[in-house]
Amino acid sequence: MLCWMCGHPRKDRWRNEVVWENVGVASIEDKMRSETWVLEFIDLGGEMRRDVWHASISEVVALHKFMLEYGPEKDDYSVFWVYGADKGKKRAKIDAVCSISRLQSLQSIRKLLDDPIKLVQFSYLLCAPHGEIVSQTLALNYWGGPLVSKSREAKSIFSLKANSPDEASAVNNHVHDIDGSVYLRHWMRSRSWVSKSSIAFWKNASLKQGLVISKNLVVGGTSLTERAAKICREKYKVVEKTQATIDAAKLEGIPSNIDLLKELLLPLTIMTRNFDKLRRWEDPFMTISFLALVYSIIFSRNLLAYVFPATLVVAAAAMLSIRALKEQGRLGRYFGKVTIRDQPPSNTIQKIIALKQAMRDMENYLQNLNVTLLKLRTIILAGQPQITNEVALVLLSSATVLLIFPFKYILAFFIFDAFTRELEFRREMVLRFRKMLKERWETVPAAPVIVLPFESVEKGLMNQSQESYKLASQKNLE
Repeated sequence: MLCWMCGHPRKDRWRNEVVWENVGVASIEDKMRSETWVLEFIDLGGEMRRDVWHASISEVVALHKFMLEYGPEKDDYSVFWVYGADKGKKRAKIDAVCSISRLQSLQSIRKLLDDPIKLVQFSYLLCAPHGEIVSQTLALNYWGGPLVSKSREAKSIFSLKANSPDEASAVNNHVHDIDGSVYLRHWMRSRSWVSKSSIAFWKNASLKQGLVISKNLVVGGTSLTERAAKICREKYKVVEKTQATIDAAKLEGIPSNIDLLKELLLPLTIMTRNFDKLRRWEDPFMTISFLALVYSIIFSRNLLAYVFPATLVVAAAAMLSIRALKEQGRLGRYFGKVTIRDQPPSNTIQKIIALKQAMRDMENYLQNLNVTLLKLRTIILAGQPQITNEVALVLLSSATVLLIFPFKYILAFFIFDAFTRELEFRREMVLRFRKMLKERWETVPAAPVIVLPFESVEKGLMNQSQESYKLASQKNLE
């Protein structure tokens, strides 16, 4: 076609290269060679490679989140009121590229940490403690600068520069850097600007330390970004120590966790045992003293209302006393540490048998729980009308008693009932009452359960479409 355009018939046998040169075109292959394409395929063979790629992609996503949250909007004309604010996004992108390059360099020399996401700043600040304060200082570093606009809209901004440092650093006004750079108020769209930690940080941000040469260079002091990073680092150390204790408390194996739970619930277990001893009258003097104290509190005037506050005061006093004794070193080095015995060694067959037994016990527990809930469903939904009438009558009687008698008399009655069940004159009556309740509960049928056959999602959608088509055709026939 090009030869025909140039007036050269095919029999002249002009070479394609000569025709291309005369017309001024190039082949597709030459055009592709002009710009080199580099295709890098992810090697998912190693765990560290996956972590590095995940950290790099997370950094790009976190960069865009940072620019949307802390930077000016896309068509915001006020970026030209502040010198250099129009290049803020470029500065943020350069820092993100440097973070990813540093990560790849450490990967190439095999000097990576356990978690590569700690080496990329924007991704790390999303989950770091007080990371939003560091993000705010970075936003001030990227988009902040001296005011240069003399337009009518910027007159209010110049008037704010004459305010006091406390007012200039407050959240209600613009944010100022240590060199006088301004970050405009209407750029603060993030909710982190109104947090207590952010307000406390920016109230003290105007204090100059050392000789300020620029926002990033302070002789004999630190910049705002360095101050925020120091706070973040200190908070992270505290979180890291706390997480180390949590990781150390996570035991492997169900028996070890059960032993740990028993050890933690040991104080409650001891309290329950002592209460059972009082209830069974094993020590009559202690039981009589306890009942005298309880009934004196119940029937004294307005003394029952102070029981719960007094309990909280006693608990707080005990905690402060333990703290003081621990600071003085009187409780010993191992006070507060939980000690359990390790499980005996077992082979694979024993572990499989133990796991099977645990699964069987869990299945029986779930079955009993489901049966109980189905029986309650039968009672509530009148599956057995006679039992439903009896339960409703008991509830109405209880409501009537609660409306007629004061609460302290009802509480005194329940305490009397709990402490006289094991005595001779009530033991037979309590046993007969429990037997009657058990027999009555066993006669309650469970609600019927219908198990439908399994259907895949595609088959279910197909059946729904067929049913809707049948309904539509019936309506059309009608």
